[in-house]
Amino acid sequence: MTGDQKPNPPQRPEGADAGWSAVGYLLGGMIVWGGIGWTVDHWLNLPHVGLLVGLIGGGAAGVYLIVKRLGA
Repeated sequence: MTGDQKPNPPQRPEGADAGWSAVGYLLGGMIVWGGIGWTVDHWLNLPHVGLLVGLIGGGAAGVYLIVKRLGA
């Protein structure tokens, strides 16, 4: 029966796939959180403080995801 099958665990990318995944996590975090920081800057009329915090926080979150999902 189909209900008796166990789902396959997610596999870790290897080689170039792992590198592109790492780049995607890092850039994705910086773009998303930098965009949120930029939006907060315009909303509160700040001089690019939120953008800087968002870029640094997004980069840190990207590194965290790289280590968590691609690390040994």
